[in-house]
Amino acid sequence: MASITLPTRTQHENLRPLNILRDLPAVADLIEQCFSDTMDSEGRRYVQDMRRAGNDNSFIKWANRVADSTSLPLTGYIWEENNQIVGNISVVPFRHRGKKLYLIANVAVHPNYRRKGIAGALTERALQHIREKKIKDVWLHVRADNPEAIHIYSKLGFTEYTRRTSWQTIAGHFEMNNPQIQITKRHPHFWQTQRLWLTRFYPDLLAWHQHWDISSLRPGFLNWLYLLITDVNIRQWVATKNNQLHATLSFIPHGLGKGLYAGAGDRSDPEALTVLLIHARRELLHYYPKLTLDFPVSDFDEAIQNAGFQKIRTLIWMHATL
Repeated sequence: MASITLPTRTQHENLRPLNILRDLPAVADLIEQCFSDTMDSEGRRYVQDMRRAGNDNSFIKWANRVADSTSLPLTGYIWEENNQIVGNISVVPFRHRGKKLYLIANVAVHPNYRRKGIAGALTERALQHIREKKIKDVWLHVRADNPEAIHIYSKLGFTEYTRRTSWQTIAGHFEMNNPQIQITKRHPHFWQTQRLWLTRFYPDLLAWHQHWDISSLRPGFLNWLYLLITDVNIRQWVATKNNQLHATLSFIPHGLGKGLYAGAGDRSDPEALTVLLIHARRELLHYYPKLTLDFPVSDFDEAIQNAGFQKIRTLIWMHATL
C-alpha cells in the first residue's frame, strides 16, 4: 500500500470546514450538478436526504454530536467563491474488524471553477484532517472517466486497488437460449464454491463499504430462521453446464446488502452468467423493475450487458496510508 507524505499545510481563505447547520442544502445542489449524469436512484435519494437533513433541527443537533463517529458525510470542507459554495469534500469514518478508517467522498467542484487547484487543495486538507485524527488507512473512489482527478490522487500518493462497475437493468425483453445451461435454485452443496467466488468478487477489504455479510447467503436452518425473523427474502439461483457449476446469483432486497450478487469462476462460461441474469430479471420483474449489480471490471462485462444491463458508472477504488 502507498504511504503519503503530506506537503506543508497551506492556508486558503476560501477553504473552511463544512457547517452542517447551513451548508447541507447548497452542498447537495453542488453534488447533484456535478454527478447527475451518472447518479442512480440511490444517489438521487442520497441528495434528497441531504437537503431534508439540512432543514431538520433535530437531525442537526444529533449530527453535531456524532459527526466523527457515524458513517455519514457530516464532516468535510468546502470552498467558497463570492459567498457561493463551489467545492466540497466529505471525510467519512468507518470501522472494519475493529479498526477505524476514513473514506474521502463527494469531491465536487462547480464546472465553472475547475482546473484551478480546488480539488487538490480540498483533498490535501481532508488528508490533514485524517492525520490529525491519527488514522492511517484512507480510501476514495473516483470515476474511471475522470483522468484529471485520478492524476491528482496519484500525485498525492493513492494507488489503485480495484475497479468496480455499477450496473442497472434497462427496459426490454432479452433472450439467450442455450440448452446446455440449466438454471436451478441454489442447492446447499454449491455453497463452498459460491462462497469462494463471492469472496473474490466482493472482497472483505471493501466489506466496510458494501454493508453486507456474505454469511447471510449460507445454507442451513439457523440462517433460514434468522432471515425469516428479520423478513429478508433472499433469492438464490445457479447456472450449471454439463453438470458443472458455472455461475451463482443472489438477490437481497433490503438489509444485509441490496441488489444482485453474482459469482463465477475463471473457467466459467460467460453465457451461463447471462442466462442466469435474464432468468432473475423474469422472476423479479413484477416486484423489482429496476435491478442493480455491483461487479468488478472483468471478462464478464459483455455477459452482463447481454442480459440487459447498462453501465451506470465505473469507479476506481484507491488506497493510501498516512
